[in-house]
Amino acid sequence: MRRLLLLLPLLLVTACASTPPASTGPSQARSGTSQKPAGPGAAQLVAAAEREWRDWGRIAVEGWPIALDRTPDATPELFDKLMSYWSATPDGAGIINAHMHFRDTISGPALASASLDPVSGLPFNVEPANVAISSYNTPAWSAAFISYAMNSAGVSRSDFRPSSAHVFYMDGMIENYLADPDSAAFRPHHVEEYAPRPGDLLCYDRSASPLPNWEARMAERGRSRPSHCDIVVRAAGGTIDLIGGNVMDVVLRRRIPVDAQGIVLPPPLERPPFFVVFENRR
Repeated sequence: MRRLLLLLPLLLVTACASTPPASTGPSQARSGTSQKPAGPGAAQLVAAAEREWRDWGRIAVEGWPIALDRTPDATPELFDKLMSYWSATPDGAGIINAHMHFRDTISGPALASASLDPVSGLPFNVEPANVAISSYNTPAWSAAFISYAMNSAGVSRSDFRPSSAHVFYMDGMIENYLADPDSAAFRPHHVEEYAPRPGDLLCYDRSASPLPNWEARMAERGRSRPSHCDIVVRAAGGTIDLIGGNVMDVVLRRRIPVDAQGIVLPPPLERPPFFVVFENRR
């Protein structure tokens, strides 16, 4: 993999009802101050995301590169990781079966042609050569990753409804907030009015006509829309770190800039815009 993209090593490791009112003004957080998770639930979500990131090799980038030079091979460990992510979603069983069938199909010829062990007389244990983990990117697994991280962090299904699509679990969080603004586990905020803390979700819209804010989603709840969310795992020093799944084919840590109040700066014009931050109030 590109040396400049991989392992920003220890630096990154250590280092309907009526709509309730949105945030009343910009957060008072300062980007030079290290922000901590709001509570134990948020801290557990950060820990779950960072565990997965470490298991994928601590791949990290600054800013907005388009791709990594090389996608990791579909090792048994990474394949099992993907299957565990899908197991956290309601429709994951069918996807797991399809991926396992594909894996067995492409590994069969290699095993059939393997040389025999001179002692046991059995074929060598041959792994399919040069099969990239990106071979299992359909369907996309980024929402399954978030669902798995939430489950690993002990988030209840009443607070977060696992889904293989980001917008559908976002719909659930918004509905919970509208029903009980004071007690909802996740509160949606306008991106320009709230400084994300570790354990929050930062989401963007990948459609051709992006939503301007979370309220706009209310008019189309239940309908599909291409989107993506990352878990905020660090906020300090004029930047925040995000961890997400199926980003450049891996579990990736990305560092992006914020302003003096800790508000996330817009991505480059050619990249999908952020439209909501979900504050983790647990």
